[in-house]
Amino acid sequence: LSFQVLLKSDTPTGDVLLDETLRHIKATEPAETVQTWIELLTGETWNPFKLQYQLRNVRERVAKALVEKGILTTEKQNFLLFDMTTHPVSNATEKQRLVRRLQESVLERWVKDPQRMERRTLALLVLAHSSDVLENVFTSLADDKYDLAMNRTKDLLDMDPEVEAAKARGTEMIWAVLAAFNK
Repeated sequence: LSFQVLLKSDTPTGDVLLDETLRHIKATEPAETVQTWIELLTGETWNPFKLQYQLRNVRERVAKALVEKGILTTEKQNFLLFDMTTHPVSNATEKQRLVRRLQESVLERWVKDPQRMERRTLALLVLAHSSDVLENVFTSLADDKYDLAMNRTKDLLDMDPEVEAAKARGTEMIWAVLAAFNK
């Protein structure tokens, strides 16, 4: 299972990182897989033939953008022999809004069928799962609701990405990311 990324439009988005990514995807022949792009765009590939497609300092650039939006802050923390820059959440309201949105999506607004699920919510669930923070989203719930939320998301995330991508127009990339992280 390997989904290829095909560029539909190279119209600039106005976001520096996204536009840089579009230029890299446009310049790549033949098309690369989602798995390869995840490795390239996170800077985690060591393939010397693909280094020109890596985004430079992507984590720092994303953190800087979130600091500028007031979501994160920048701090220096001392770890034994060296100082390290960290980016803790400074906007707890925004974080709570996202946590509440995910909790409500799997409890009050559960649709069971990912085709009927709002795409941004589906993407957020897949990214939270892929980042190993999905369980944290539900820890504040009562035990019975926690179990229900975890079971529902497990059922969703255990679906076959290839089958689901074929069914739903517009969510193919979300399913491809899930497939790449489930490898």
